[in-house]
Amino acid sequence: MNKPIRVVSVFCLLLFLALLLNATYLMYVRADDLSKDPRNRRIITATYSRERGAILVGKDAIARSVPSDDKYKFQRTYSEPFKYAPVTGYFAFFSQTGVERSQNSVLSGDDSRLFVTRLVDMLSNGDPKGGNVQLTLDAAAQTAAWDGLQALPGDAEGAVVALEPTTGRVLAMASTPTFDPNKLASHDFTAVAGLSKDLNDDPRDPLINRTIGTTLPPGSTFKLVTAAAAIESGDYDADSQVPGGYRFKLPQSSDTIGNYDGGNCGGARITLTQALQVSCNVTFLTLANELGNDAMAEQAEKFGFNDTSLEDLGGQATSLYPRDMDAPQTAMSGIGQSSVTATPLQMAMVAAAIANDGDVMRPYVVDEVRAPNLSVLDQTDTQSISKAISSTTADELTKMMVATVADGTASPAQIPGVDVAGKTGTAQSSGDRPPYAWFVSFAPADDPQVAVAVLVESSDTSPDEIGGGVLGGPIAKSVMEAVINQ
Repeated sequence: MNKPIRVVSVFCLLLFLALLLNATYLMYVRADDLSKDPRNRRIITATYSRERGAILVGKDAIARSVPSDDKYKFQRTYSEPFKYAPVTGYFAFFSQTGVERSQNSVLSGDDSRLFVTRLVDMLSNGDPKGGNVQLTLDAAAQTAAWDGLQALPGDAEGAVVALEPTTGRVLAMASTPTFDPNKLASHDFTAVAGLSKDLNDDPRDPLINRTIGTTLPPGSTFKLVTAAAAIESGDYDADSQVPGGYRFKLPQSSDTIGNYDGGNCGGARITLTQALQVSCNVTFLTLANELGNDAMAEQAEKFGFNDTSLEDLGGQATSLYPRDMDAPQTAMSGIGQSSVTATPLQMAMVAAAIANDGDVMRPYVVDEVRAPNLSVLDQTDTQSISKAISSTTADELTKMMVATVADGTASPAQIPGVDVAGKTGTAQSSGDRPPYAWFVSFAPADDPQVAVAVLVESSDTSPDEIGGGVLGGPIAKSVMEAVINQ
């Protein structure tokens, strides 16, 4: 064999080996990632040709596949699109979001837990079907949350999330503005691409699930964390005398911070309960400054800050309590300002932990995974992820929050015949826009069944009427009543 032939032979052999290695890499090493990639058109086209499983709330399918009259065989439909879109997301040719994405392997029928079902379908020559996903959402609570947001004046931006304190089950998760997933699931891909671009370009971010994807200063609702840190230090309880007064002088600065209403909170010395009732800035600025950054950060992290906890739904942003804040910033953090940011889910977790004797339960939205014949394949187990505070501290905070609803800033959440625990928040934003309104609560206080967080990011409300109690309190009340009255 002459030299040119040998060179060509070796070159061809190398090309063959490279092709073999590349095929092995794609077929075995990257196969799982490629099959889950939302840009994988072949997989999605194949999925359109089978009956995708349903997403259920109670006994009702809020997302399901119905026969279509085109080559894709099935059309994804959403029965109450706007109300549930932040949770279900959408299933489209080019991408999936929400539960449609996080539970895609089950819904499409590719999950290993559906192997027997796929085998039976193959042997019986039946059409393959996807499994069903049962959500934790409570239909009545979700409706109350959605209706409350829709009742806000103007084109409001906001979110509501409700948790079952003892388990972490997400009972409600509503966000506005939202979108119609039916339009994104259309088989008119040109129209879908145009709509997707419009939604992504919309400055109001309708595709974002604000309950988990938006982080903003939590304002006075964070005073619960500050109060928890103070009581956990061993130096305070609900009846302890704390500083009140008109203004607090920031450390290392000549600047002073006053109370929201310009008052003195009832005197130069007041109880910690009274401080929470009237949401006294001076008190909680003083406490955070006294406790210091390390103690405040440790307490915040026990509640879930600086981490994420929701595992079965994508898009959760991290709520932040920076560990490198200086003394003035740390003082400001005591009233939920400075660099502190939180999602509504995070603040609901704070309220739920207080309601649950200090135990922080991992939140979850997927209750059960079911086969096409509705047999249960898997069920989510509840999990405690931290002990944020002692049960004694939780009892003290509960008494303070009940007083805040009974005779304080959180009175709009009062429910006749039921002790409600709550806290308002009105967080300052930039100078060119109104503040954010927050509200957190749980009820009944002596046997908590639901914890709620409400965020009103913006609405057509006059600036002097914006407040967590006024805007968020009635929504939280409706959600709590929807759960309690069942």
